Amino acid sequence: MNKVILITGISSGIGMETAKTLVRAGHTVYGGARRQDRMLGLENLGVRCMYLDVTDEGSMTAAVNYVLENEGRIDVLINNAGFGIYGTVEDVPLSEARRQLDVNLFGPARLIQLVLPHMRREYSGTIINIASIAGRMSIPLGTWYHASKHALEALSDSLRMEVEQFGIKVVIIEPGIIDTAWWDIAEKNLENVSHGTAYKQLVRRGIGYLSNPGRASKPEVIAKTILKVVGLDNPKPRYTEGSGAKLIVGLKETLSDRVFDKLIKKKMGMD
Repeated sequence: MNKVILITGISSGIGMETAKTLVRAGHTVYGGARRQDRMLGLENLGVRCMYLDVTDEGSMTAAVNYVLENEGRIDVLINNAGFGIYGTVEDVPLSEARRQLDVNLFGPARLIQLVLPHMRREYSGTIINIASIAGRMSIPLGTWYHASKHALEALSDSLRMEVEQFGIKVVIIEPGIIDTAWWDIAEKNLENVSHGTAYKQLVRRGIGYLSNPGRASKPEVIAKTILKVVGLDNPKPRYTEGSGAKLIVGLKETLSDRVFDKLIKKKMGMD
């Protein structure tokens, strides 16, 4: 069955591959991002591309209204847009921390608020929030990124129970290590924020880890998972996919906090 889908952050990585996968499967896909120049290839495939900034109220409202004016409904909302600020708690300015939460938490929350009245009217709909295994565990230097993803997980859990009565499903996707530009951006943020501070030795090791996190899965792995979720009448609340994802989450749930901390620090060369 053809679904009308709105997805954010389609200019690269998981968002771009997901938009491609969904439109090729025959769905009607509306995708948004700030970097419009990077969406031309998607338009040629049939994705209806538009400017969408998840930190701007007017942009989000206009995007939702545009889809509704053209299609009369939104069957699936995929909150994919996000990025990672890295740096120590002491070093990251709170203005930057707020920007991290604006993009990774409050933007998705506002889009959810905008689509829910229409989904309730149809008594159906699926909201897919792209969280991360970073929402199930934490590593040094990624405080605000982890905080945003932990919060998105909690929001999704509460939302799922609230909207079940209206026939609306809420699904969390938790990617592991994925081969995208996210790592380069996080590495540059870390160097800009905490390089040369009291944490410089820790930061040097953190930069080494971010530049080589280990074997990564392609974004297509997550795109295929999202395609599967879109087609299910009763999807699971969570899907943990991608390199290292199930292993890391399993270790976090099994080991004590102290042992898990030691494991993470060893992995990052910080022991």
